[in-house]
Amino acid sequence: MTELDIKSCTLCPRECRADRTAGIGFCGEGDSVRIAKIMLHRWEEPCISGADPKRGSGAIFFSGCPLHCVYCQNREISGGGKGKLYTPKELCDEMRRLEDMGAYNINFVTPTHFIHKIIEALEIYRPSVPTVFNTGGYEKEETLKALAPYADIFLTDLKYFSAQTAQKYSNCPDYPSVALNALRVMVDITGKPRLDSEGMLKKGVILRHLILPGGRHDSKAVLSAAKDAVGCDSVILSLMSQYTPEFAPENEKVLKRGITSFEYNDVLDHAASLGFSGYGQDKSSATKAYTPDF
Repeated sequence: MTELDIKSCTLCPRECRADRTAGIGFCGEGDSVRIAKIMLHRWEEPCISGADPKRGSGAIFFSGCPLHCVYCQNREISGGGKGKLYTPKELCDEMRRLEDMGAYNINFVTPTHFIHKIIEALEIYRPSVPTVFNTGGYEKEETLKALAPYADIFLTDLKYFSAQTAQKYSNCPDYPSVALNALRVMVDITGKPRLDSEGMLKKGVILRHLILPGGRHDSKAVLSAAKDAVGCDSVILSLMSQYTPEFAPENEKVLKRGITSFEYNDVLDHAASLGFSGYGQDKSSATKAYTPDF
């Protein structure tokens, strides 16, 4: 197993160097795995959640986050502190339980700051279904390479092209360059997307992009940069319209509205012109109803 030291934590690009064995890092979490919810998730992309209403993606929502975006719809858990502590062995038990429930995959949601413990669990038990690492895209190359023997699928965001926007909304001006490099590494690890006869993803990268209000030009630049970095056929694009203004702070006036049909369709047309294939979203998804109850 690859050794990942959290006594001076550098698992994520924040490199806060906190001793997480004795306290918490920028992510809001210490050494022990904290999980806010474990469920069959039926609202991920179709090649992850599947079509069977009795099944779904075996989602494990970890508490804490390296990003803390101001508009986060999961802020109830991303701030850290909410959830139950699990040992690696107990995490194995939960993976088995999800498989028994019919999970198409084991979906680690916001896992970066617990990668050391997830790897420890996967050394004990490797699920019979694909593993999904569902991330905000702000990842270190070294951490991703430690995951290489364990990751079948990356479900990753590419949030911003502009360093100024990344600073304003996520307090990380290096996000664009870091996330683009992370995308390259993820594609190198998994290869091009491979689906089974039922259309379920077995290996590969799903690239998510959430269009923000007033952000269509940045969104189009994100997609152009992604094409330049990895090409269109190396990822499945998931272009998301589900931005939910209820979660934005009052002082962010632009974020206090939803995106318009014009904004979404303009970015969608650009994605098609570049040659991407994948998924779009109906505007009805832009509601709290699609946010899990933590």
